[in-house]
Amino acid sequence: MFKTSSLIIALSLFAGINLAQAAERVEVFKSPYCGCCEKWVEHMRKAGFDVVTKDVNDVPAARKAAGMPERFGSCHTAKVGGYVVEGHVPAADVQRLLKEKPKAVGLAAPGMPQGSPGMETNHPQAYDTLLVQADGSSKVFTKH
Repeated sequence: MFKTSSLIIALSLFAGINLAQAAERVEVFKSPYCGCCEKWVEHMRKAGFDVVTKDVNDVPAARKAAGMPERFGSCHTAKVGGYVVEGHVPAADVQRLLKEKPKAVGLAAPGMPQGSPGMETNHPQAYDTLLVQADGSSKVFTKH
């Protein structure tokens, strides 16, 4: 006879569900009028994240409440896995952050870099994803 837990695991495997890999929830604070934020949200969903959006009238206030210094600001602020993600940071960078778990506030792609997820263009610019520390300093996490 199968135990209940064995049956659940067997059914999950049969259905192609990986119990250990539940989608990480991303909470995004954005303006209700920002189209590029919606494109970034779609980028994150396509990468497997469970994204919920919260339209706010004051994104800088949401950024400050989350603990991200203003100088790293962009058009939206997100929270995921105990970190803050500011702006158009690629999903692969967020996945790496969650895997490596560095001691940090989170990641930022300051401004709105042309060519970043949600800001696609025929003329992309080079940009960096920054790892932001609690003291407000940063270092390059990934070059794009």
